[in-house]
Amino acid sequence: MVSKGMEFVIKTIRERNAQDIKERVQKSREALEDLAKLVKVPKDVKIQKVDIDGMPAEWISAPGTEEDKVVLYLHGGGYISGSINSHRELVSSISRVSKARILIIDYRLAPEHPFPAAVEDSTKAFKWLIENQQINPRNIIIAGDSAGGGLTFATLLNLRDNGMILPVAAIGLSPWTDLGITGETYKTKIKEDPMVSLDGIIFDAILYLGDTDYKNPLASPLYANLNGLPPILILVGTAELLLDDSRRFAERAKHAGIDITLDIWDDMLHVFPAFAAFAPEGQKGIEKMGEFIKKYLS
Repeated sequence: MVSKGMEFVIKTIRERNAQDIKERVQKSREALEDLAKLVKVPKDVKIQKVDIDGMPAEWISAPGTEEDKVVLYLHGGGYISGSINSHRELVSSISRVSKARILIIDYRLAPEHPFPAAVEDSTKAFKWLIENQQINPRNIIIAGDSAGGGLTFATLLNLRDNGMILPVAAIGLSPWTDLGITGETYKTKIKEDPMVSLDGIIFDAILYLGDTDYKNPLASPLYANLNGLPPILILVGTAELLLDDSRRFAERAKHAGIDITLDIWDDMLHVFPAFAAFAPEGQKGIEKMGEFIKKYLS
């Protein structure tokens, strides 16, 4: 039995730690939103706000898109940050090259809503497309970057395990597939990666997982049985901590008989297609996605 004084000390430390976490999460969210301010969505892109049973979402359509060709996009941000706003320009670029409509959602974020909230929301969005919008699953591709890439694969697994028809294909940009952070490149790429820090990604994983085992396949798809998944495209750079998340996932998918394309780009940083407005490599990455989407939504 500790003294009243020690109880006060413990209470004070816990409150301070909680405040530190809150401030760090807020800074992470603000940083991603500030990055989005560097580029603007072209005026010819149509934006339509929608509500999916209380979850904010937007249809993003560049000129020439086909109504029945749909990409469900899941943004990155370590499961603690990111939004429709932070990724609106990226998805508008994808819509332009693919001629598909993009539905991007504001899934719930940790620490307010830890695992499995994000998977529940992404699954709800896919069901909404089928049941509310009457979109054929064969005309839907799920895509996402970083945490959203991992969430893309987790969504496929959740749909499969619940006996639902899967989308025709999926795309992961620098997907985060291992929340245990066990890949060798988490150590070897620290100096090369200008975007993701080891400390930061550990922080994100802790907040998202809560009490969940990191090997839960809906949190870390790397550890899942991947049988029965649709064709997958992965784009990843060599200058990023998450490189092994892509390599190892692709290897396991190949062994499971999945039609998977692992496209590794020399010297590219985390989610490099997001920088298409500034660098030709980013635009080429966007075009690679466009080719894949057109192939499967033809």
